[in-house]
Amino acid sequence: MAVKKKAKAKAKEDLGYTNFTPYKEKKGEEYMNPKQVEHFRAILEGWKKQLMDKVDETVHHMQDDASNFPDPNDRASQESEFAMELRTRDRERKLIKKIDESLTNLDNDDYGYCESCGVEIGIRRLEARPTATQCIDCKTLNEIREKQFGK
Repeated sequence: MAVKKKAKAKAKEDLGYTNFTPYKEKKGEEYMNPKQVEHFRAILEGWKKQLMDKVDETVHHMQDDASNFPDPNDRASQESEFAMELRTRDRERKLIKKIDESLTNLDNDDYGYCESCGVEIGIRRLEARPTATQCIDCKTLNEIREKQFGK
């Protein structure tokens, strides 16, 4: 039972940016006001910090666990594990770049607005996907186009 709790806690920790209190909008509140900007900056910076910590963990893990196993099967298993870890970190590197772009958009007052049509993306959508750059309608249209044209 304790193992399941630890696994759930680790899984929740891995999600990083989901470990926040949802923003409570007030009636008539201006979109992307200073409180909302602060809320999303905290989410993005926390998420980025967590990803950067994982990069450091990976480097230390690979340095500490790198062994020259005499058994080819053990060596192949280790190389496979390292390759998978590096692929994961590469995806996270790309995500960090998106987070940095979102932080730049926050600084330039462009965050939270659709890059295609200019409408508000919405607080809940941004909390679900803090690096979103399109409103749900434009994103849906793009996905339909991708399916149709295979791009």
